[in-house]
Formats: sequence, C-alpha cells, structure tokens
Amino acid sequence: MNDQTGTENSGLRRVIGAVAVLNLGYFAVEFVVALTIGSVSLFADSIDFLEDTSVNLLILIALGWTVRNRARLGMALAAILLIPGVATLWMAWEKFSVPVAPDAVSLSLTGLGALAVNLSCAVMLARYRHHGGSLTKAAFLSARNDAFANLAIIAAAVVTASVWRSAWPDLIVGLGIAAMNADAAREVWGAARREHRAAA
Repeated sequence: MNDQTGTENSGLRRVIGAVAVLNLGYFAVEFVVALTIGSVSLFADSIDFLEDTSVNLLILIALGWTVRNRARLGMALAAILLIPGVATLWMAWEKFSVPVAPDAVSLSLTGLGALAVNLSCAVMLARYRHHGGSLTKAAFLSARNDAFANLAIIAAAVVTASVWRSAWPDLIVGLGIAAMNADAAREVWGAARREHRAAA
C-alpha cells in the first residue's frame, strides 16, 4: 500500500466513523418524533438512519478486506438497503386503518434536521464515493437519497399544513422513500456483482 492510498484509507475511516455517529444520533431523534406524531415518512426515514449506521459500521470493518470479500459484503448491503422499505410498508398498512394527519410543524422541523444531517454526510462522503467500490458507493447513495427524501418530507408537511389536511401526503412520501431505497439497493447490488466478477 503506498502512502497516498494509506492516507485515503485513513481519511475514509474518519469520515465513515463520523457519518455512523451522526446517523445513529438522528435515528433516535426521528424515531421518537415519528412515533409521537404518527408519521409514516418520518418512521421510514428514522429506520433508514439506523440502516445507514449499520452500513457505515460494516464498511469500517471491511475496508481492509480483499476486493472479492468487499464485493460479497456489498451484495449483503444491497439486501440491508431493502429493510427500511419493508418497515415502511408495514407502518403504512397500519396507517391506512387510522388515517390521521401528523402534526405539520413537528414533521417539518424534524425533516429539516434530518436534511441537515444527510447533506453533511453526503458532502463528507462525496470525495470517497469511488474509493472502496460498492461499499462506499452504498454509503454515498444512502446519504444522497436520504437528503432527497427529507426534502419530500418537508414538502409533505407544507402541503398538510396549508393545502390538504390529510394523512395522504405523509403516506405518499413514506412509500416514495421505500421505493428510493429499493432503487439504491439495485444500484449497489449491480456494482457489487461487477466487482465480484472482476475479482474472479
């Protein structure tokens, strides 16, 4: 390993560690608010924060592995990326039976906080998104997609407060987040499969 690669790996480890801590901290915040106000979109996003924490911790463990083993872990991470979608579908099903609109102010403020966290993570990871193959690609895609999801959560809060006092804006955004995670899983799976074939 040359000095430049060693420096890049050291920098990547620091960034991944910081991203994991930020994700875990905001998971707790968003999960409590989601259950308190009955928000499907915040619930989906909070589970996604927990999933991102797991992804980044796994990346920290696997950075020293061979390309083939990192590719195998990348395929496993693709499956992990589907977990928030499954959890969201479950809560959405529950919400259909009691379609009460969540508190718009709490929804928007929590969404803004999540947006700040995810944008910070995406900026930190952007430099390393092509370093480490499918693993860092998974981390970057998660942070980027989550930032888009947070914008949609804020938009749902605005619509709920000013246009349509209904549970549907929140439900629609929550299901959209689930679909976005499924697409990220597909991208990571494809990248990991290509790496595995190349290593073989």
